[in-house]
Amino acid sequence: MRLRTRGREAAAPPAGQAVRLDGVRKEYGRGDGTVVALAGVTAGFDRGSFTAVMGPSGSGKSTFLHMAAGLDRPTEGMVRLGGVALAELDEARLTELRRERVGFVFQAFNLLPALSVAQNIELPLRLSRGRLDRAWRDEIVARVGLADRLRHRPAELSGGQQQRVAIARALVTRPEVVFADEPTGALDTRTGRAILALLRHIVDDLGQSVVMVTHDPVAAAHADRVLFLADGRLAGSLDAPDADQVAERLAHLGD
Repeated sequence: MRLRTRGREAAAPPAGQAVRLDGVRKEYGRGDGTVVALAGVTAGFDRGSFTAVMGPSGSGKSTFLHMAAGLDRPTEGMVRLGGVALAELDEARLTELRRERVGFVFQAFNLLPALSVAQNIELPLRLSRGRLDRAWRDEIVARVGLADRLRHRPAELSGGQQQRVAIARALVTRPEVVFADEPTGALDTRTGRAILALLRHIVDDLGQSVVMVTHDPVAAAHADRVLFLADGRLAGSLDAPDADQVAERLAHLGD
């Protein structure tokens, strides 16, 4: 597939933006079999903000997250992370940038079963051969309520505790932005709300930026803003949302 970079001339994001997408298009396949997952999306995410991304199945939510996080490259357009144009980086430098400046939280916790909680949290630093700041690690562990679980293995933890380990792991490198893909989808309602409160906390008290894909209006109501996608395009946004407003907007996306 040929990489087109029509958005390469796009201006750098404002100083207050952690991530910016300009005219991002993503196609899969070729010829008559081409599928357009994103069709020229432009969006920016302020530093210290919590944004939810929503839309029906097949709307491009996961592709949007992968583009914004640098996990995949757009067919066309530009993604910038803190002013750095990702298209200008080779794979080695892109991997390094993700490790240094991005945290990931997924519905599947992706913990290594043979490692302890402490080892799972510290894994990104070990992979990048970075220096462990024990004071910061201990602060994160305390904030997510795992101080008495550091020697446990993932199998000895509840689902909510495992997700807390994943969040601590995402924060240990002090990332500029945390991307979360359905982080509460595998959890019961009570535990899911605790995880959402924790994500809200890391925005408000730690100054991180969070971009979260979710299908749940209640989860989206924890965010500062909701972006709606439909058929690979932005279909509006909602500031300071409540769950009823989000559900109403979702119900009429196809109208």
